[in-house]
Amino acid sequence: MDYGRQDLADALAAEYVAGTLRGPARRRFETLLAAHPALRAAVRDWQDRLMPLTAAVEPEPPPLRVWQHVESRLWPAAVPAPLLPWWRRLALWRGVSAFATVAAVSLGVLLATPPKALTPVVIVLQSTATDGQPATSFVASVSGDGGALVTQPIQPVALQADRVLELWSVPPEGAPRSLGLISAKGTTVLRRDRLPATLLKGGTAALAVSVEPPGGSPTGVPTGPVVYAGKLQL
Repeated sequence: MDYGRQDLADALAAEYVAGTLRGPARRRFETLLAAHPALRAAVRDWQDRLMPLTAAVEPEPPPLRVWQHVESRLWPAAVPAPLLPWWRRLALWRGVSAFATVAAVSLGVLLATPPKALTPVVIVLQSTATDGQPATSFVASVSGDGGALVTQPIQPVALQADRVLELWSVPPEGAPRSLGLISAKGTTVLRRDRLPATLLKGGTAALAVSVEPPGGSPTGVPTGPVVYAGKLQL
């Protein structure tokens, strides 16, 4: 296989960076990176393209108990407790033993059932042009909790001065729903109040982008050509 071909290197790098290249194929790709400059360049290019999409992932502060555990490991108590009579020490150690047992059981439960990571969902919207123009694409990323959506054109989209791009959520059945206007040249972040609650729960089968007059579609459905479309695969 000729990994120096730009189209092949770009396709493999896109899957690798987006996380859809998995298992043995992903491990093989990683072993090939050291020997193929074209693959490394394609990976860096896709990382630069997709990095703005991480804006959709809100930071998750660690629980207070994590910081307390770190502090106790870094700065343990330096002053020893005063020596108690043996009969009081017996009660103390019983309490410590009981506490240690509960702590050990709690830790085991936490390790056995780690919290599920909410991985962002990446959708590639391919150009629908059939007039021989070079194929272009949009990338959209939805945070795992459906709280934000970010779009980024892979290449700037050429538009007439009196036209804008509008993003649509296409349900399995029924009319599409507008998610708002998006930039033809840079990153657009759409927050939770613009997104359907069922976006990641089966309510959206695909995303689409249409060309509309300034301010967006006046009818609530696409009035101009749909220039990009991509399936949402969960």
